[in-house]
Amino acid sequence: MPSLRKSVEKLGVDAVDLTLIHWPAPQGEVKPEEYLTALAQARDLGLTKQIGVSNFTIQGLKQAREILGDVPIVTNQVEIHPYLQNRALVDFAKNEGLHLTSYMTLVVGKVMNDEVMKDIARQHQATPAQVALAWAMAQGHSVISSSTRRENLESNLKALDLQLSEEDIARIATLDRGERIANPPQLAPDWD
Repeated sequence: MPSLRKSVEKLGVDAVDLTLIHWPAPQGEVKPEEYLTALAQARDLGLTKQIGVSNFTIQGLKQAREILGDVPIVTNQVEIHPYLQNRALVDFAKNEGLHLTSYMTLVVGKVMNDEVMKDIARQHQATPAQVALAWAMAQGHSVISSSTRRENLESNLKALDLQLSEEDIARIATLDRGERIANPPQLAPDWD
């Protein structure tokens, strides 16, 4: 709560649009009841309009739903990219009506050198990064792409207009190899 109050004050707003728990607390150091009810309280107090989680497994999401009851979780921000398509979690989220936000969508630039991604990009007069972002959005995910270069940020926005074919999507589906990038041993849960 103190951190969120400070953020709202620094931003000069009445409330932030969305507040997430970044990682579930490892080994239960902080009980989920504590941080999830704090999120719900922040929402009830009007400090945040919506709440979400990040890096939650299927079991973590089930537990969060039990704790929060009717308080909606609007997103689970998780690593999803062509090499880690996280299918079990994606299927669970779809069945539960839970939105996913994809991070590491460009696999720290690895998609730029992938032959399948480059071939699809050539067919669409696009970049492999645009293809990866368009693929994630075609799955229904929001995407977070990061870059320190303005021209890359501008280029990434063009993914919004890129329509991949069913064949393109099927080709990208074959790239899944369970390659997880964000897996810090001190924080990472037992992934699905």
